[in-house]
Amino acid sequence: MTVDQRYRFIYKPLVFAASLLPVAWLTMGALGVAGFDLGADPVKKMLHFCGKTALNFLMLTLLVTPLRQITGRTHLIRLRRMLGLFAFFYALLHFTVYLTLDQELDFRGVIADIAKRPYITIGFTALLLLVPLAVTSTHGMMRRLGKRWQKLHRLVYVIAALGVWHYYWQVKRDVREPLLYAGILGVLLGYRSFKRRRITSTSVSSTAPERV
Repeated sequence: MTVDQRYRFIYKPLVFAASLLPVAWLTMGALGVAGFDLGADPVKKMLHFCGKTALNFLMLTLLVTPLRQITGRTHLIRLRRMLGLFAFFYALLHFTVYLTLDQELDFRGVIADIAKRPYITIGFTALLLLVPLAVTSTHGMMRRLGKRWQKLHRLVYVIAALGVWHYYWQVKRDVREPLLYAGILGVLLGYRSFKRRRITSTSVSSTAPERV
C-alpha cells in the first residue's frame, strides 16, 4: 500500500472518526446515558465543551504545517483541511448551543449580547471569519483563487488569536487554561515568523552578487 493509499483509506478515516468523538460524547450526555453526565448546568457545560473543542481543532490545524516541515512527512498536509472544517463545525455548534439552549432563540437578546459583551463580540467575529475559510476549503476554490487563497486562509491565525482572547475574557477567575492556549499559539506564530525570516534571508543571500 502506498503512502497516498494509507492516508486515503486509513489515516483520514481514523482522524475523521476521532474528530466525531466530542460530538458523540455530547450526544450521549444530552440523552442521559450513564457515564456521560453533563453536570448541574448542562447548557454551560455544552457551551464550554464545544468552544474548547473548536479551539483545540484550530490549534491542531495550525500545528500541521510545522509538524510537516519538522518531520518531513509532507502527506500530513492532507489532514489540515479536515481539521480546519471540524474547527468550524465545533465553533458553529458552540454558537448554536448559545443561540438555542442558552438564549432560547431570543435573537434580540443575542444581538444585544454581541453588541454589549466584548468577549461575545470577539467570539462571534471569529466565527464569522471562519465562514469564508470553510466555504473556500475545496480544491476547486483553491484553483479559482490561486495565490489569493493562501492570503485568505492566513486569517486562521487571526481567528485563533480571537478564539484565545474570547476564552480568556470569558473565564472570570482561573485563567491558566486560556494562557496555556495563548502560549501554544505564541509558539506556533513564532515558528511561522522564524521560517519566513529564514526563507527571506536565504532568498536574499542567493540573489546577492558574489564579491570578487
